Amino acid sequence: MHHVLPISAQYSVLYTGMWVTSTIEVEMDSMAAGAKQRQFSFLGKKSKDRSKNITFALFVTPGLILYSIFLVLPVVMGVYYSVTDWNGISRRFNIVGIKNYRSIFRDSRFSNAVLFNLKYTVLLTVCVVVLGIALALLLNKRVKGITGFRAMYFFPAVLSALSVTLIFGQIFYRVLPQIGSKLNIGFLQKSLLSSKTTAPYGVLLVNVWQGVALPTILFLAGLQTIPDELYEAAEIDGANAWARFRHITLPFLVPIISIVLVLTAKSGLMVFEYVHSLTDGGPGGATESISLLIYRHAFVENKFAYSIAEAMVAGLIIAAISAIQISISNRMKVY
Repeated sequence: MHHVLPISAQYSVLYTGMWVTSTIEVEMDSMAAGAKQRQFSFLGKKSKDRSKNITFALFVTPGLILYSIFLVLPVVMGVYYSVTDWNGISRRFNIVGIKNYRSIFRDSRFSNAVLFNLKYTVLLTVCVVVLGIALALLLNKRVKGITGFRAMYFFPAVLSALSVTLIFGQIFYRVLPQIGSKLNIGFLQKSLLSSKTTAPYGVLLVNVWQGVALPTILFLAGLQTIPDELYEAAEIDGANAWARFRHITLPFLVPIISIVLVLTAKSGLMVFEYVHSLTDGGPGGATESISLLIYRHAFVENKFAYSIAEAMVAGLIIAAISAIQISISNRMKVY
């Protein structure tokens, strides 16, 4: 037996079905629109990222090309030529393997040069850091005319090393012996550069005089970043000058000290102009540095491949010392 719904009920069911159908269609349309919007958003983000990558590549590529041409390529070529017997002139040469490197570690001139550079670097670093901090503390005083003194202490940095060595060469050979004779000072009556004992210290004196200028400015800039409130609080707590320097000044200067250490050590390990101009490695090889030895082997004795091998070993020594310095300095930083 079939039951027939009333007319009102039939209309109600019909309207309900139409409403459900229209609701489903609206929801499906909104879902489709959302999917399209997400698709366009994804494509837009992807396009934006691609544009950023292209811009980054355009900025990096010129520098990368120059870096590769002037640093990476010479290093690769240097490694290649260091295992040959090339004299720097001939087009023909032979591969000799690690023969040059074996000869280096048996060469007394190279070991003496390394020893000289290590001693020289230690003395240079200590003198530059100590004098640089001391001068920076003096130049940080708030007194009248201090700007003129700051400019005067920075003046040596703008001079060329050759000019400085020529001036000090005349001082060592002409001025100091005259002063030594007048004052009856024995070791000053002859040039400091004429003795194996004093020649390294004469070269060191010139290097320190010029090399301390830039670190002094760096230390001075670091001192001016330390808040005055820390010193005032330390004075209230009864801290003396040494305690304030040790617990406030020195920790804040550690980042700058690390930079100065690396730069000064690099300068000491690669010293060339001061030695070449003042003593030319003499007297008796007492001031022959690694750089001067490499120069002589390459351009005087025509042992070009051998000198390249020496440069490779020297580069590894410098890199190892710099890495140790940076590691130690990072542990001492104040954050």
